[in-house]
Amino acid sequence: MEFLQPTTWDEALAAKAEHPEAVPIQGGTDIMVELNFDVRRPEYLLDLGRVAELDRWEQNGDRLRIGAGVTYARIIGELGDRLPGLAQAARTVGSPQIRNRGTVGGNLGAASPAGDGHPPLLAGDAVIEVGSRRGIRMIAAADFYRGVKRSALEPDELLRAFWLAPAAGPKYFSMIGTGNA
Repeated sequence: MEFLQPTTWDEALAAKAEHPEAVPIQGGTDIMVELNFDVRRPEYLLDLGRVAELDRWEQNGDRLRIGAGVTYARIIGELGDRLPGLAQAARTVGSPQIRNRGTVGGNLGAASPAGDGHPPLLAGDAVIEVGSRRGIRMIAAADFYRGVKRSALEPDELLRAFWLAPAAGPKYFSMIGTGNA
């Protein structure tokens, strides 16, 4: 397995274009489970942890643009007052260690039905920003999920950010079922 480590968004897009089969990894909370249990053994891992642009969030007009690398812990600590439903969902994700590494972007990329971040994104009409060397594409969250572990991402695309409006009123999230952190 080859480990690719770009440091800029352009380098990440170039690596993904050259190796469309490369599996992106940010926090690694999903792919590491698959690797540890030998469920998946990709030829290339594309580590996005050094791409600083993915680790930023900003207010942009009436919406928040949250980079794919912003961790659950940061969503709780920095955005909990603006996105209370997503922050509540983030609190249900694994242990503190996982919340310090895991990202909503990784949750989106894995498209697992167990993703705690998915319901608040769907309920809040989030828009997913993806990119490739061909340009940027905006996908409504409702159109992003194509099935279990299947998304609207093209082979050469990477998740860049998601856009979500701050809460205009109360927002809540409740996990039904048991978690095993």
